[in-house]
Amino acid sequence: MAEVAENSDLNISDHVAVAKFCRSHAIDLVVVGPEAPLVAGLANDLRQAGFSVFGPDKAAAQLEGSKAFTKSICDKANIPTAAYAHLHDKASALTALDDFQIPVVIKADGLAAGKGVIIAETHQQAQDAIEDMFGGGFGDAGAQVVIEEFMQGEEASFFALTDGENIIRFGSAQDHKRVGEGDTGPNTGGMGAYSPAPVLTQSLEDTVMRDIIEPTVKTMAAEGMAYNGVLFAGLMLTEDGPKLIEYNCRFGDPECQVLMMRYQGDLALLLKRIADSDLGADEAMEFSKQSAMTVVMAAKGYPASPEKGGAINLGAQDDVQIFHAGTAFKDGALVANGGRVLNVTAMADSVTAAQKSVYAAIDKIDFPSGFYRRDIGYREIAREEKG
Repeated sequence: MAEVAENSDLNISDHVAVAKFCRSHAIDLVVVGPEAPLVAGLANDLRQAGFSVFGPDKAAAQLEGSKAFTKSICDKANIPTAAYAHLHDKASALTALDDFQIPVVIKADGLAAGKGVIIAETHQQAQDAIEDMFGGGFGDAGAQVVIEEFMQGEEASFFALTDGENIIRFGSAQDHKRVGEGDTGPNTGGMGAYSPAPVLTQSLEDTVMRDIIEPTVKTMAAEGMAYNGVLFAGLMLTEDGPKLIEYNCRFGDPECQVLMMRYQGDLALLLKRIADSDLGADEAMEFSKQSAMTVVMAAKGYPASPEKGGAINLGAQDDVQIFHAGTAFKDGALVANGGRVLNVTAMADSVTAAQKSVYAAIDKIDFPSGFYRRDIGYREIAREEKG
């Protein structure tokens, strides 16, 4: 970002300070990206201070802030999703576990940086996950737990933009959550993604809009929580059709990178119109027909205990975009400063070609204390090989 803008050291949990900063810099539009400040009500306070804000207010952000809240909206709007139980204490959760078949999904109800979901392959793993969550393993996020039926199918992500009334589609992507190749190991915030996700066909997108997105927006408005911003629907494509896994109230990472590589319109103008509740019902979206892929380079130890401080040499790069996520400059050198450190991103006429470009670029990067998956996009590449 420093190449195109001025980075500012601002404590986004201090809403008064954020409003003061926006006022002193005559800010026309605030895009609240991370989920935590949305759930904390930053959008509310900035709107009250007179600023145009893209992002849901505190009440509407519960769609990401509480998995149980999202399930309650699904119940009210008859949105297809997994069977579930919402538990407030360990004893009840352990008892409720007997009502579910193995494998089963155990979720911390609150925000856990994309890591509060455990797919338990055995009854013991499910018990351990419940013990861990109620034992403080996920902080306040695990004070309540949602147990869910494990849904069979392929995951995909669908994005829609809404000003609370009008809704437009904003593309699809497929993320790779597990830390290891072949989708093994613990869940992460995402190890790579590509867009579009052809598995989410036009017909399936129509179904998602009709049965999931539109009922959500209408129900939220009816409940007095009109939603303004992006709705990121994590979907499971089951034999019975698309079902909602969860909502995010932001563009997501690494999905945002591939979406923005393909988007060709005026993003600032689009987001400003949504912030001002001025979105056209038939707004035309301009996207490249090419495929975009991004691969995450993470610090060793991620997602549990990433090693910080490792030196990074990007090498000479062409035809790729490298997004910095967890980096810093120390004594003039680029170093790792987080879990997911870099997103190496490329565009091409197919997912196969985009993957080839990304990994060619990664091979030029010297990051001894880093690691990455070499199979991002493998499902779609297999489909492309079959023709």
